[in-house]
Amino acid sequence: MSVSITMNNLVKRYGGQTVIPGLSLTIRNEEFFTLLGPSGCGKTTLLRMIAGFNGVDGGELYFDERPMMNIPAHRRNIGMVFQNYAIFPNMSVRKNVEYGFRARKVSKEEVRRRVDEILDVVRIREYQDRMPAQLSGGQLQRVALARAIVIHPSVLLMDEPLSNLDAKLRLDLRGAIRDVQKQVGITTCYVTHDQEEALAISDRIAVMNQGVIQQVGTPMEIYARPANGFVATFIGRSGLFRATAREDCLEFADGSRIPRPVGAAVAPGQQVALSIRPEELSPAASGLRAVVRSRTFLGKSLNYVLEFADGVALPGYPPIEYAQDFTGSCRMYEPGEVLFLQPDLGRVNVFTEDLSRSLMEGGGSHG
Repeated sequence: MSVSITMNNLVKRYGGQTVIPGLSLTIRNEEFFTLLGPSGCGKTTLLRMIAGFNGVDGGELYFDERPMMNIPAHRRNIGMVFQNYAIFPNMSVRKNVEYGFRARKVSKEEVRRRVDEILDVVRIREYQDRMPAQLSGGQLQRVALARAIVIHPSVLLMDEPLSNLDAKLRLDLRGAIRDVQKQVGITTCYVTHDQEEALAISDRIAVMNQGVIQQVGTPMEIYARPANGFVATFIGRSGLFRATAREDCLEFADGSRIPRPVGAAVAPGQQVALSIRPEELSPAASGLRAVVRSRTFLGKSLNYVLEFADGVALPGYPPIEYAQDFTGSCRMYEPGEVLFLQPDLGRVNVFTEDLSRSLMEGGGSHG
């Protein structure tokens, strides 16, 4: 039976370095929960703490109401899927899937029934007698998933399970993983640095940076209302601007103005930062003045790299872009051309000047 996972002020240190400085989080029963962040942010360390592979240097960890801090990994009833498959090369597919029962008191008939069932669920029954060397990467990952689930764990932990696969196979297999998880109904904690992957498969996501949770929410909440500038720029693409709030508008360094975004809690004279996604901009008679620096055709859209007057865009971030749906009859802009852009005022996000906090009503939760 699956469980909820509760973490209260968890701490992890390596020598004199604190990599997780006090993290609190709850993963709900049967939820598909993703830890998302850049390499080195602490997400795999946290996953290994849940698994029992890494010790806990402070705080509390519970499966339902049961404290886990002193429970060894082999007694936590977890299933684990690794990036590198960890399949035994000298065993057939079926023998690999059966392996988890070796230390469990389960009858041969029950083992056979459960293995048959999970081979069907992950759609590899036709390969059950093959050796790993005869399988593709996607098939090997399905074997690893079957082996983790067949023992009926309370928690399924997955560490970058698709990162070794090509792009098309990742798309196919992430859908399969999501379907299997929902069919089996198991609490799942999934680690990835791939934002699109996280958005596609998760019930909720925790965005991490430097061992700290920046925001927890559904994929739509995190994309639409990021809690701070880090989340806004890490999830998808966002251009960052600096502006001054006026009575009924936001004013930029070059004198450009746009109406105040819907739901922005700002005071006249306040210095703020804005994040605007490429698809949230539209050409207009007035608004943000920009010069087209380059244009790229991407099939369904045209992507323009823009340049703004000094002081309009925040320095130190990637160039600001505008995405135009391509219809074949749309007005295309040439490099060097000047255009004015108005953002979708219901989708723009406004932050404090230092990007540390959203100023939007109902702004994202920091966890």
